[in-house]
Amino acid sequence: MKILIITLGTRGDVQPYVALGKGLKSAGHEVTLCTCAAFEPFITEHGLSYAYMNDEIIQMIQSSTGSEIMEDADNFWGMFKVYLRLIKQVAPMQRKIMAESWRAAQESNPDLILFHVKGLGAPHFAEKLGVPSMMAFYLPIYTPTGAFPAAGFPNWNLGAWYNRLTYWLILKVTALACNKYIKPWRKENGLPPLSRKVDTVHTNAGERIPIAYGYSEHVTPRPADLPDDVKVTGFWFLDRLDDWQPPDELVRFLDTGEPPVYVGFGSISGRKPQRTAEIVIEALQRANVRGIIATGWGGLDASQLPETIFKIEQAPHDWLFPRMAAVVHHGGVGTTSAGLRAGRPTVVCPFFGDQPYWGSRVHALGVGCKPIPQKKLTPENLAAAIREVTTNSDIRKNAAALGEKIRAENGVKSAVKFIEGRMREGQKM
Repeated sequence: MKILIITLGTRGDVQPYVALGKGLKSAGHEVTLCTCAAFEPFITEHGLSYAYMNDEIIQMIQSSTGSEIMEDADNFWGMFKVYLRLIKQVAPMQRKIMAESWRAAQESNPDLILFHVKGLGAPHFAEKLGVPSMMAFYLPIYTPTGAFPAAGFPNWNLGAWYNRLTYWLILKVTALACNKYIKPWRKENGLPPLSRKVDTVHTNAGERIPIAYGYSEHVTPRPADLPDDVKVTGFWFLDRLDDWQPPDELVRFLDTGEPPVYVGFGSISGRKPQRTAEIVIEALQRANVRGIIATGWGGLDASQLPETIFKIEQAPHDWLFPRMAAVVHHGGVGTTSAGLRAGRPTVVCPFFGDQPYWGSRVHALGVGCKPIPQKKLTPENLAAAIREVTTNSDIRKNAAALGEKIRAENGVKSAVKFIEGRMREGQKM
């Protein structure tokens, strides 16, 4: 089976799909991943085929203006306001993405299209090609349930009606953002006009689109009212390549003292990256712990660091995190899941998007402290958080127990089984 995966965004929006693609390839399928060109080497080194998409969206997100705007998108309404602020700038980018991902669909000629919700137009490409589509996503946000509100909304105790309303709002806003690009594309490609039945999780004919959710039921339990064509698979982990070796300096640092605390905020540097670096260094010293800082903040010179803090460019989380006392990060799904699988206490300092949600789950599960938004980060509150997660025995026990449960799962294998099963059922119809 030939499978096209379409995704878009920062590394956190790409890495889970590389993991899923590798699982599908190992099961005998031919996989092409369409995403921003910056990730082509990352995709091909893991043995997957690459299809082109431009880098303009990433460049905007990682710009100083993008960092400033994205820090305000820490809940649903914040994300909606960011969308309104960026609509004129993003519109031409979205049209190019639509054209490029459609070209990828035509050239790869897939039997199935898997898509991240930002893979604009994927179900409509599938309709035009006469093949099925499935959503593959890592956040409980598009399948209505009465059990809890959609990620990004307050967890108010107002009952099932409120919880379901939050998903309805997500679907409506997503349609508002996407349909103005999809509508002309359908007309240009000879498809019927958009119907009232269509949204992110329904085809133009009103049929439900199957969804594989790449997170663990031990972190966000599967609600009883989800339909059978929605699967919570477990996290999609991408482990290190077999030929990776840690630098000698890093090994020596780890061997010469107590386990350190990892601090890394991904590919988003924030409004004042140098100030962020200063906050982290001071917080680690105030907490009286050793630290490993992953780069990402401009202006940080390794020669400025005390002997108790070591700077790295990068290291595979599945190797590094089990050697840590705790992990401090931005709360992206990949970093969060890696820390939880390692059984390490967690401090989440979110910027935007799904990050506040994972921070809230970490706190609710008792495996970390209350999240600290990046715009409220200080040496004092970060030091207090680090002290809490490294000294609180309940947090440490809870984190270790959750790690055992997550390590017993195989989210990629479960997702592959679900995808293959849905395809077999479709062929019987």
